[in-house]
Amino acid sequence: MCGRFAINTPVQAMAQLFDAAPSNDLPDLPNYNVCPTNAIHVVLGGEKTAPRLLVSMRWGFIPRWYKKPNDGPLLINARAETIAQKPAFRLACRERRCLIPVSGFYEWTSDAKGARCPWYIHSGETLALAGIWQTWETEKETLRTCAIVTTSANKKMSKIHPRMPVIVSPEEWGLWLGEDGHGAAKIMSAQNKTTIYVHEVDRAVNSNRANGPDLIRRVCHKPKD
Repeated sequence: MCGRFAINTPVQAMAQLFDAAPSNDLPDLPNYNVCPTNAIHVVLGGEKTAPRLLVSMRWGFIPRWYKKPNDGPLLINARAETIAQKPAFRLACRERRCLIPVSGFYEWTSDAKGARCPWYIHSGETLALAGIWQTWETEKETLRTCAIVTTSANKKMSKIHPRMPVIVSPEEWGLWLGEDGHGAAKIMSAQNKTTIYVHEVDRAVNSNRANGPDLIRRVCHKPKD
């Protein structure tokens, strides 16, 4: 599961990192509390001589048969193990893969009293999460929408949650985006070797209205008397 993330990489730095041309309707940055249904930054693969694109999409994949955006479950994640079989995702998995840049993402545990305790997971650099996308449209509305692909958690992440986003290494960006031929499925089945760091953060992030750099700072608990 990946239900919130942070992105504080400037647009020009992001465009340079992914060698992508930025569109002029990108969401404001930084955003330390990106929530489902927010507009997010997405990298699309280039075609032949055309460059990669850095575009805005709605985080929350909308199947084509939905008559309105909230016509069914909010699909912010797609499980790597079943993505190729699910009717909502299987065509997008083959034909419309994307990268979702993040600075880090959040996950939660519960304390002895059942309170939600947030954790921030990052690598110290911009991460590229595997995503899928599609355009949903009616006579009155057109939306480009996406979901983050998730897999079983690695050893460090599993202490917090059994699932984590698929992290795509730079040398595999072209393969995931479809620029380097077939074989992207192996990216979903392998545990990425990216080193991640995990620390607890302030519970202010539990509110989807909170924002600012304090949300990703490590919480230092005072020793009990």
